[in-house]
Amino acid sequence: MFFILSKTLQYLLMPVIWVIVLLLLAVFLKSQKWKRLTLLTSVGLLLFFSNPFISNEVWRAWEVKAMPIKNVGDYDVAVILTGVTSYREDVPDRIHTSKGADRFLHPLHLYRMGKIDKILITGGSGFVLENRIPEAEQIEKILLMAGVAEEDIITESNSRNTRENAVNTAALLEKHPQFKKVLLVTSAFHMRRSAACFEKAGVNADSFPTDFYSYERRYTPDEVIIPSAEAFSRWHLLIHEITGFVVYKLLGYC
Repeated sequence: MFFILSKTLQYLLMPVIWVIVLLLLAVFLKSQKWKRLTLLTSVGLLLFFSNPFISNEVWRAWEVKAMPIKNVGDYDVAVILTGVTSYREDVPDRIHTSKGADRFLHPLHLYRMGKIDKILITGGSGFVLENRIPEAEQIEKILLMAGVAEEDIITESNSRNTRENAVNTAALLEKHPQFKKVLLVTSAFHMRRSAACFEKAGVNADSFPTDFYSYERRYTPDEVIIPSAEAFSRWHLLIHEITGFVVYKLLGYC
């Protein structure tokens, strides 16, 4: 129920929905005062959320900072959280990945350097009504094609959200007491919630954030003044993640 509810309510967290609702109110409200207020508010929200400088500053504050590879020690296992593959019915003969593919590409780099011995991939299908190939299995195929030894990959394909990732991984790690040093790998914006969930589940892991959305500060006109559709769209992801973190805290998941 929580999984379905979270997938449904995420659309209410989209700034574009807020702007559209306010614009509709401005059209249908009879009071000129409220028409003007809702119209100005919608324009204000549009300008705020489309400003790339503001967006980047919030992303910089929220994302967990990168760990230089030179500072990464040796680990028994790297736990990779999924959420980076998709499925296309019109092109079913290959694996499709998104920007978050760094979640498994960077651990692959560390594996090649000999800094991690095993890779544990956790994640099932993120679809509510459809039964698709679990993401953990899709990423496993990619790593196998990249030359990772089959005996060095462990998959957990039942998890549908971050809490289940942590709980199911904790249960799996209990079967491998030899894994003393654990490295948790996920997107930088998702690391706060992930690390807290894994700690709550009893998994002592170091964080290795990847897939960064923030970037160095720029004071050029296109960053400070000119609205950006990309900045606007990224707010949905950020608001969804921050809200998820707060809800998980309230529910005691992390």
